[in-house]
Amino acid sequence: MVRRYTSSRMIRILHTIDTTGPGGAETVFINLIKGLDPAQFQSFAAIRGLGWVCNTLRKNGIDPLFIPSRGGFNIRYLLELVKIIYRYKIDIVQSHLLGSNVYCSLAGMICRVLVFSTFHGFVDSSDEDRLMLLKSRIINYGSGKIVFVSERLREYYLQEFGFSPSKSITIYNGVDTSFFRPQKDDSIRKELGLDPKKILIGAVGNIRTAKGYDIFLRAARLIHEKQPECRFIIVGEGSGALYESLLNLRKELGLEKVFFFLGFREDTGRVYNNLDIFISSSVSEGFSISTIEAMACGIPIVVTRSGGPDEIIRDYKNGIIVNNNEMEIANAVISIVDNIGIKRDASIYTCDVILNKFSMSRMIEMYQNCYKQFL
Repeated sequence: MVRRYTSSRMIRILHTIDTTGPGGAETVFINLIKGLDPAQFQSFAAIRGLGWVCNTLRKNGIDPLFIPSRGGFNIRYLLELVKIIYRYKIDIVQSHLLGSNVYCSLAGMICRVLVFSTFHGFVDSSDEDRLMLLKSRIINYGSGKIVFVSERLREYYLQEFGFSPSKSITIYNGVDTSFFRPQKDDSIRKELGLDPKKILIGAVGNIRTAKGYDIFLRAARLIHEKQPECRFIIVGEGSGALYESLLNLRKELGLEKVFFFLGFREDTGRVYNNLDIFISSSVSEGFSISTIEAMACGIPIVVTRSGGPDEIIRDYKNGIIVNNNEMEIANAVISIVDNIGIKRDASIYTCDVILNKFSMSRMIEMYQNCYKQFL
């Protein structure tokens, strides 16, 4: 039995996520808190600790609650979550990513509150996780609704982990078009000392295996051989063995003077507006926020068939979609460089797609309608 909502006060929502660094899920987490109608919803944020998420919340005037989460099953985390739900008289718990979804579903059963669990990608689950079936059952039973950020992702979880079709819904992520919009910029070219005539091709996203940046590097070599005026960048947080392997690959391919890793940056709107072409070389994407951000800036897009982008891109209308190999990526990029018409068509078409399907306001509206419907 779910706690009954009293319409005389605002709906109180506890938002949770168990990661602290920058990323797509974390961006949605913050934008949802910021975007909910303050006349109808009062939001509370519970996070694991200090980091980019905390700093960004505080910049937006949101003081988060901290619940440390370490190791495997953490009973203390669950108990703290339950205390917060009771203390602040929470009506809805909105969780993001697998770990938070499990704990919040358990807390929802204990406290008899409605839980919305959101999955952002295929990497939320793992075939090597022996407890994944149990976790799925907890979420399936303890969540009022299970949200997926693409239809492909929803179908995958229904098939692989037996989630309830009646509880499962798709809500696409949205982009803030007041921030991501066409506004030509050359600051990165100046920063890198590039001639304004050079063609700048780039990807935005933290350095993870799923991003397929090794494929991007190999494609860059093929592109540069045919179009020597092209230069390449990756903007995203990276460290450790994977980052080092990409640096070594860049050296092996002889791209050290034309391919640049710029690290994490807050000014991603400016980054996109420096690009002539955006690339997503991912092998797996639950959605791909960077793709719709680039679209909103009116940039020609090349993406690989990796899940979420398949539902965003309409081939040769708002971008080009290819199989995940360096030759197809290279050929698509070269076709854009050679054909200015594709650039113009992409810019015109993407504005309508973003506003009608992938806008921030539409995403917020869908979450709000679901909250009110189920209360």
